[in-house]
Amino acid sequence: MTESETKGQMHTGGCLCGAVRFSVAEAPALFHVCHCDMCRRWSGGPSLSVHVTGGVLFEGEANVTLHRSSDWAERGFCKVCGSNLFYRVVDSEEYMLSVGVLDDQAPFIMEEQYFIDDKPPGYSFANDVPRLTAAEVFAKFAGDDAPD
Repeated sequence: MTESETKGQMHTGGCLCGAVRFSVAEAPALFHVCHCDMCRRWSGGPSLSVHVTGGVLFEGEANVTLHRSSDWAERGFCKVCGSNLFYRVVDSEEYMLSVGVLDDQAPFIMEEQYFIDDKPPGYSFANDVPRLTAAEVFAKFAGDDAPD
């Protein structure tokens, strides 16, 4: 399934215990893998996420706990079962939904890997996708605001 084939298709998901459910009408059929230290600590391995730019509707939102992990982002998880739900740019509708909490993960394919220079040597993905270093990730998303 291509990105255009998922336009307008409703995607749903939720945490392990069901206390939090969500739906999103527009999600690209692509996911990114992040190997940075924060994502690995948060998810227990590389983080796989789908970038959604708005329209996430939550049920059981009172069960979502937020952790401010940086100046610009926070991470959401279920306060009942601990499932990692999303990484979000603060004060925006930009969500990176964890692929593993989507009900149907079949349409999603890997597009890029981030922070490849932070990846530990014990695993590798065989997918032939761009592998961006930390400097390349900051340049792509932060432009002139990238740290030195």
